[in-house]
Amino acid sequence: MKYYLLNVMQPVGERPAPEVLAGIEKNLDALNRELREAGAWVFAGGLHGPESSTVLRPRDGDVLITDGPYAEGKEMLGGISLIKAPDLDAALEWGRRLALATTLPIEVRPFMGEAGDDEAGA
Repeated sequence: MKYYLLNVMQPVGERPAPEVLAGIEKNLDALNRELREAGAWVFAGGLHGPESSTVLRPRDGDVLITDGPYAEGKEMLGGISLIKAPDLDAALEWGRRLALATTLPIEVRPFMGEAGDDEAGA
């Protein structure tokens, strides 16, 4: 079983109305419950906006610390889900379902190594 990271790509700007967010949260709760029941759920969580980030850059043998996002863009990483799936097709199906639940684009990326390998972080 491999690990896959599902990245939620959120547009920069105002948050949706509370009633829209309530529907999305309900859909996410249901999907996370299904992931758990399928034995595929490892971790999921949302992130604060990019304005809350701190970037550490190695520079001349030291580390420079700056406020703000690493890169400016129209989309930001809004949250992540770490799942276990037997293959990319299964991970893409979970990603498809996450895209429908959140109404946002989802990037699916495999971790290196197999579940239980040191590389996979297990």
